[in-house]
Amino acid sequence: MKKYPIYNIQRFNCNSVNSDLYINTFKNHLIDHSFVEEPHRHNSYVLVFFTKGSGTHEIDFDLLAIQSGSVFFLQPGQMHHWDLSDDVEGFVIFYSQEMYNLYFGQKTIGDYPFYSSVNNKPEIIFDTPESKAILPYFESLISEIKNNQMLKQDKIMNLLDIIHIEIARKYSETHLHEAHPYNLKIKSLEVLLEKNFKTEKAASFYAAQLHITLKHLNRICNEILQKTTTEVISDRIILEAKRMLMDKKMTVNEIATELGYDYNSYFARLFKKNTGMTPSVFRVSKNQL
Repeated sequence: MKKYPIYNIQRFNCNSVNSDLYINTFKNHLIDHSFVEEPHRHNSYVLVFFTKGSGTHEIDFDLLAIQSGSVFFLQPGQMHHWDLSDDVEGFVIFYSQEMYNLYFGQKTIGDYPFYSSVNNKPEIIFDTPESKAILPYFESLISEIKNNQMLKQDKIMNLLDIIHIEIARKYSETHLHEAHPYNLKIKSLEVLLEKNFKTEKAASFYAAQLHITLKHLNRICNEILQKTTTEVISDRIILEAKRMLMDKKMTVNEIATELGYDYNSYFARLFKKNTGMTPSVFRVSKNQL
């Protein structure tokens, strides 16, 4: 069995409207699924709102504190795990991109600013008044899941969308760069990077695909992300390398090849330059946790 699995929604789906949606209180979620406190991934989007308790949440190797009002939003494939206090309470929702996009048609889940693989900040904190304002939407979701009233699916989807709108408003207030006109190019870079980072490592490739000069692309990345284009590319490669290193079935050489490096030594130097340790040392450090 793979040590760090990718969980399908169906694994949790015991009371949902359909196989692409799972909604539960966090306390009840943990009763049947305590294994989620071990490192894992999901093939769906994940939205969690904490109303009580504390702990930590590690997302793609960044450690974040949990408190009342914490909202986390993960994309498919992100590695994460929890370390939670016994009194934790809140809500958890898993949903597929296909379900969301098909229902709303003219807008997609990717339109929300908090879903970005290039510069994703996977957490915001709602203060007490904000938490009180958004809490009824989550409570209504739980109520709808338990009952079987007419237009159940429609109400659930629209409640979920309202929650996304509230998060987007808060997120945009917190991260003002999202309103910057350069952000459209960053989103286009994100799409290109996801498709090509294993085969295309040159910043000039992405500039050409975006029909702008490399100098202008670097200006955009520096303005929005405070990084060069090359650093953005490297960050995505290193993140994927970290995820792959968590699976002990793959050798470092195999990972280097999968990521498009003919020479393991070059990959190892790049990894150490970005993380301060070799791939092998990183793997040992994480598997000792």
